[in-house]
Amino acid sequence: MEALRQVEGVAAPLLRQNIDTDVIIPMGRLLRASRDELGGYAFEPLRYLPGGEENPDFVLNQPAFRGAPILLAGDNFGCGSSREMAVWAIKGMGIRCVIAPSFGDIFRNNCFQNSVLPIVLPAATVQELADEASTGGANARFTVDLEAMRITCPSGRTVAFDIAPARREALLEGLDAIAMTQRRSAEIATFQAADAKQRPWIYKLN
Repeated sequence: MEALRQVEGVAAPLLRQNIDTDVIIPMGRLLRASRDELGGYAFEPLRYLPGGEENPDFVLNQPAFRGAPILLAGDNFGCGSSREMAVWAIKGMGIRCVIAPSFGDIFRNNCFQNSVLPIVLPAATVQELADEASTGGANARFTVDLEAMRITCPSGRTVAFDIAPARREALLEGLDAIAMTQRRSAEIATFQAADAKQRPWIYKLN
């Protein structure tokens, strides 16, 4: 897994609530597009007009926010079906951090497994970040520092956030669940040796 320590750049404000995974990547695209192509279809219902041309009102199509690595989202972002491809799609657009008041649980877990940082902050704080992003446009540069667990805004204001220690370690080191388990192989071996003495029948092979 790709390591993630800092994300720096503009933050695109998309504070619509309950954006589900079918909006993030429509099911029909999963049948025909490869993983590397999904970024081109991310947010397709919002991103394109019925004729196929880009919707100029959609924030990620606007020049100031095109290619933004940070997305400011509304409540319950990534709700709906449990498709990991939704995270592949936003990452394919270049988004490496999503900040929202809440997430769909499975979507949030999939973010951690694909080196995308989901940050939960109060709705009022997300709105403040969005206001600053909207005012500054392309000149409003944010820095999300996972090591310090701090967001630095264009104004210089800082906002702290929390990430579970194991999640933080995995992202910082670029370790998936298997690699995180392997780091504790010595502890696992010690436990198994002690357990084998107490319950030897568990370890007998047929």
